[in-house]
Amino acid sequence: MATINTRSVHRSNLLMGFPYGRDFVYDEMVLTGPGEKGEANAKLVVAVNAKMGGAGGPKPGEGPSKQERETGLYDLLFVGLAPDGRQVRVVVRGDRDPGYGSTSKMIGECAVCLLRDAPDVPAGIWTPGAAMGHRLIKRLVDNAGLTFDVEA
Repeated sequence: MATINTRSVHRSNLLMGFPYGRDFVYDEMVLTGPGEKGEANAKLVVAVNAKMGGAGGPKPGEGPSKQERETGLYDLLFVGLAPDGRQVRVVVRGDRDPGYGSTSKMIGECAVCLLRDAPDVPAGIWTPGAAMGHRLIKRLVDNAGLTFDVEA
């Protein structure tokens, strides 16, 4: 997701007036574990990503089962490093399969948030973070099964 996420994070920084700074750098990685098992996991991630974008990817209706969507979950760690060495860590967890169950709830909450909580957002091309910020985070926690834990 780095290709999409990088653009979204940088656009959010721009739209919000550069709160992360004009020299802000964003990158992401997947930790697959040490040794041979980690290497095998890394190869699996590469193979799945290549398949998803190509002709061999899943066809409509070939996604996860209802049980997989409902029992799936994710646990992400974001680490922010400041030039002076300060660090902030944020853990984001979701209670459903990230590609189907959780994403659909997030999209729904974005729509409701724009309508009810952020009617002041001017027309244009916005990222969810820049348009709705903490109002959206509150909705995601209250209604969409997400948690955000900040470890400063």
